[in-house]
Amino acid sequence: MTSRIRQIDFAMLGAIAVLLVISFLFIYSAGYQTGEGEGSELLKKQIVWALIGLGCYAAAAAFDYRKIKPVHWWAYAASLLALLLVFFFPEKNNAHRWIPMPGFDLQPSEFAKLAVLFTVAAWLSNPSTDVQERKHFLIPFALVGIPFLLIAAEPDLGTAMILLPITIILLFCAGAPRRPLLILIGGGAAVLLLVILWLRFFPDSFPFLADYQKNRILVYLNITQDPLGAGWNKLQSQIAVGSGGWFGKGWLKGTQNILGFLPRTVAPTDFIYSVVAEETGFAGSTLLLGLYTLVVARCMRAAIRARDLFGRLLAAGIGALIFTHVFINIAMTVGLMPITGLPLPLMSYGGSFMVSTMTALGLVQSVYLRRRV
Repeated sequence: MTSRIRQIDFAMLGAIAVLLVISFLFIYSAGYQTGEGEGSELLKKQIVWALIGLGCYAAAAAFDYRKIKPVHWWAYAASLLALLLVFFFPEKNNAHRWIPMPGFDLQPSEFAKLAVLFTVAAWLSNPSTDVQERKHFLIPFALVGIPFLLIAAEPDLGTAMILLPITIILLFCAGAPRRPLLILIGGGAAVLLLVILWLRFFPDSFPFLADYQKNRILVYLNITQDPLGAGWNKLQSQIAVGSGGWFGKGWLKGTQNILGFLPRTVAPTDFIYSVVAEETGFAGSTLLLGLYTLVVARCMRAAIRARDLFGRLLAAGIGALIFTHVFINIAMTVGLMPITGLPLPLMSYGGSFMVSTMTALGLVQSVYLRRRV
């Protein structure tokens, strides 16, 4: 036991701990308002979720990740079942994303991402799988396609889209030929450009997106189109980030946040980075990005040192998952991407995302601990 403890990646664990502390501070700030206790309530719940997440992290680190491989199909099937169950419960915020549980709402899509990752990693690490063959190259996309459609139908297109770059990263790490991967990336970029142009000139004729999704893309292209409606969150987020300056306005002193210009419904969740940037400025934002860089780098380090292909793919896939979430979330808060509703790992308020993220990072620790066994 002492030998195993000495092999723990304390750098990653320390970065996670610091991110959680920052999360507590700024979730309280995001819900803070003189005379109200909303910030305290959000903080208490986030601490509870973080403690549960730390327990899951420790359990996952102690668990031998190689035992997941024989049961990955069960995890995949369970995730599909949970994604189907959400449609049998009443809508919340005009979406079927949650299953009501005693005291909280479970969001199956957050755990489905891990189940899909397990399944694709297990498939690609199977000795009989040859990713040089077209059939074996395409099967991971078929595995991803079913949960992608179910999550997109909730609707939660942002979370569904996360599955695609993870699949490409896993194929790359498994040794897939680069040419078809580059064709896929180029084709995806071309389709995205086509969608943007279509919406720009013929917004009412595009059949595949909900109205609010179309509006998010349209205000991304032209914020003046609806600055008081669909573009409000984007505009206020950019003002908050830009007004932070070099060192910020101080904790609990961010005017965009405290005065409610940055809506309280989204400030603790999707726009927590805006709160951090306004109150700590460029310096605090740089620290935050540095911590995420350290976490992702340690995931890739665990992947490189893994003893088997499954462990390598598992750690690399989780690192890609964290990176993609961070990149998209911060890009949308500063106006470089359309608003997608993706939370910031270890920072945004929410139970399902916190627990699933901590569990995933615990599995990376499991891969690292067993690099010599």
